[in-house]
Amino acid sequence: MNRCPITYELCGESLYSEKGLKLLAPTIRDLKTLQYTAAEQREEAFQRSVKMSVQGVQPKLSAILDIKNECFEIVDQHGRYILKPQHDIYPELPENEDLTMRLAQYIGLEVPLHGLIYAKDLSLTYFIKRFDRKGHKDKLPLEDFSQLAGLTRDTKYNYSMEKLVGLIDSYCTFPAKEKAKLFNLVVFNYLIGNEDMHLKNYSLISREEITELSPVYDLLNTTIVLSGDAEEIALYLSGKKKRLNFEILVNYFGKERCGLTDKLIDNTLQKIGGAVPQWEELISLSFLSEGMKDKYKQLLDNRLKILNF
Repeated sequence: MNRCPITYELCGESLYSEKGLKLLAPTIRDLKTLQYTAAEQREEAFQRSVKMSVQGVQPKLSAILDIKNECFEIVDQHGRYILKPQHDIYPELPENEDLTMRLAQYIGLEVPLHGLIYAKDLSLTYFIKRFDRKGHKDKLPLEDFSQLAGLTRDTKYNYSMEKLVGLIDSYCTFPAKEKAKLFNLVVFNYLIGNEDMHLKNYSLISREEITELSPVYDLLNTTIVLSGDAEEIALYLSGKKKRLNFEILVNYFGKERCGLTDKLIDNTLQKIGGAVPQWEELISLSFLSEGMKDKYKQLLDNRLKILNF
């Protein structure tokens, strides 16, 4: 029996569940396999990279959902979805990112529509709906923190979390609210092993005259993918990128730097702690290999203990 890669629910002999398809569009009844292998997608991403506004280490393609023909179509302009195929070096990134984004949703982080779809070679490709688009062609104002800090793609790690909080104070409509969201995101990224939250992975979006943190994106458990003595955070926090603990993340960053109250911090930590059983179930249901599932669970267990959960 198959499991839907969009909802994780059982779907019989079908590749996708009815619920998963309706998340894409209410009238869609089936979804054709993406007509590119993983290797062909990577080649397409390389050839089209100069035309894409969203770039990074992972190969990315812009796409629209053709509801009439029930398929994703790769385009150069006006895409409403980003597709990420299997990487040729780092294993299981689509499965990893899809799972991690689901875990984030369980603790109240704003997560766009996303999931996995099957490619021509039956490999899984990650998709995410763009949140900076409105209507057919309109774009919502969006700036990543590298732009706000006056840095470039090459210097996106040359910053600190303390300075990042300062950018929120300077640019957000309601800074206190956004710093609470940031604290939630930072604790989450530590727990799930995302050591690559550089400045370009944080953005501000303006919606209905309110400037706030954008929905989350590019969330990955990078620690189980990368080899070597990994760092635990991309931007310096209290002068460190490794050996973080409760004192640094909660007392120093949450209370002192973000100025959050004890009650708000306690509520955030309780919500995270309450989500752990659902997290463990989702990891088990995910499309990661059994070996990767074990690594994910082990890292999560270790980090939970460090933060006294």
